[in-house]
Amino acid sequence: MALRVLLPWQDLVDRLQLPGIEPILWHINDDPNDAPPADVLVTERPSNPQLRSRVSRIKGLKHVHLLSIGYEWVLEHLPEQVTLTNSKGAVEDATAEHCLALILASLRQLTLAGQQQREQNWTRTWTSSLHGSKVVILGAGGVGSEIRSRLLPFKPSELTSFARTERMHEQGYPIYSLDRLWDFLPSADVVIVALPHTRETEQLIDTQFLSAMKDGSLLVNVGRGPIVDTEALLLELQAGRLRAALDVTDPEPLPAGHALWSAPNCIITPHMAGDTEQFIALVSELAVNQVINFVNGEELTNQIIN
Repeated sequence: MALRVLLPWQDLVDRLQLPGIEPILWHINDDPNDAPPADVLVTERPSNPQLRSRVSRIKGLKHVHLLSIGYEWVLEHLPEQVTLTNSKGAVEDATAEHCLALILASLRQLTLAGQQQREQNWTRTWTSSLHGSKVVILGAGGVGSEIRSRLLPFKPSELTSFARTERMHEQGYPIYSLDRLWDFLPSADVVIVALPHTRETEQLIDTQFLSAMKDGSLLVNVGRGPIVDTEALLLELQAGRLRAALDVTDPEPLPAGHALWSAPNCIITPHMAGDTEQFIALVSELAVNQVINFVNGEELTNQIIN
């Protein structure tokens, strides 16, 4: 009997027209009906949180493969005995590249330059820069590590990484525990959030945290929206004390009319850090290989639950 595999993109359906596999086009966001019975689900993270529970209603489900690194959203909806893998290795470069773009756009005031271009206003602006800045990175996983490697050529004066546990990175630099952050935060020019959303990290960036950041410093979030207390951040932005560059928000999607859209000194992109053609190529290749390995009973890569 063929393995029934739910796939979100037609290209994946076409590539998995193989013996022993019955590929089925079904998207957790777009399909009006719940999924048909299936052995394997390959899926994106639902943009609407209310759709996450669809995973729990798939009859016969044995394995879920995520087209992302983040997997915390699916855990409470995963039936018992269902295994889980993610797309570690396919997403990190695109996210790190987007993070760097957000930092440079904010520090070099490219939004102001764009406005001046539309107004045909030739006015030079003095800006801050990464060169000589003190940078803090929250998160030392794949994304945090790739962000760090891209920042080094810009010659920050300090580049410090933090994670849940203190350790030495395999590349030889220290990773400090989050409880040591307060020794570095008041002097940081740029604070980058590349953490997963967990109970420990929810609203980690709160009033106390933001108050500890120095005037004019930049908060960049490419992790998850709920890590930042949106109301607390809004107060700092509206006061003109801090800057922000956000690829993720809370709530998400950010509703029309929300105050964050028009907050001063804030750049917002719609959770698109990983949305590149190269990412699609890498994540698709990984998904195809995972399904083939599952059919053949071979070991899967990036196992979260096995």
